[in-house]
Amino acid sequence: MRTTTSSVTFQAPFTINKMVGELPAGTYDIEVDEEPIFLDDRMAYRRIATLLLVRTPGSTRTIRIEPEHLETAMQTDARAARGE
Repeated sequence: MRTTTSSVTFQAPFTINKMVGELPAGTYDIEVDEEPIFLDDRMAYRRIATLLLVRTPGSTRTIRIEPEHLETAMQTDARAARGE
């Protein structure tokens, strides 16, 4: 398995899904876990989990999210930042 990490910054409070609720504006780490798939002559990877890390003083909350929900939240934040 491999894990890649990136970060995303939200300019305004945002919602990933109803279960998580609203999160404050800020920078969040995103971790993507992938498992190898061995093909005839090469290896590929398949995403098995996307995680949003919510850091607060003294703790880190890891939330499993759908990539589509993250993309929607990012697009909504970008439109709000442009004043749309």
